[in-house]
Amino acid sequence: MIIAADTEVQDNFEHYLDAVQLGEEIMVTQNGKEVARIVPFQSSVSFLTDSITGVLENDYDAKNILKDRYSVKV
Repeated sequence: MIIAADTEVQDNFEHYLDAVQLGEEIMVTQNGKEVARIVPFQSSVSFLTDSITGVLENDYDAKNILKDRYSVKV
């Protein structure tokens, strides 16, 4: 995962978009805090599918899914 400040992403958006197209995830920070994540389209579709499947099976825990998938603090 690439971590970059919002102004860096804004100034070099094409570079970061290319990285996402190659499968990288971009964590965007603002004033040192995580504010957004840019993920490849297929990753986002997979996350939504996994989430819906969990809801339908009554086995959905968003915090654990996020933690397992993205290793984020929740």
